[in-house]
Amino acid sequence: MPATVTVCRTHLLPKPDPVSMTVTLYALDGCPDCERVMDALEANNVEYEVEWVKAAFSTRDVVYELTNQRSVPVLEDDERSVVMAKTDRIVDYVETTLA
Repeated sequence: MPATVTVCRTHLLPKPDPVSMTVTLYALDGCPDCERVMDALEANNVEYEVEWVKAAFSTRDVVYELTNQRSVPVLEDDERSVVMAKTDRIVDYVETTLA
């Protein structure tokens, strides 16, 4: 079965298989920035998993290990080996790379 392709300027690039795409959002329930990122992911039909972090800053060790900070949202894209923080950067990445 031939691979699905996406046309990007003049090159044909293989489109990632949505089943193998692993996008994880580290988020805090009720966080407006996290909600904004989730809205962007859903608006662009990006499949993702949410890892809910605890409200206490000191318990966000997994986020700290990824970014050397404890704030959320944090997006991890295993397929592209990308980890990023900062809401605006994440939304831009979702709209330009994952969409």
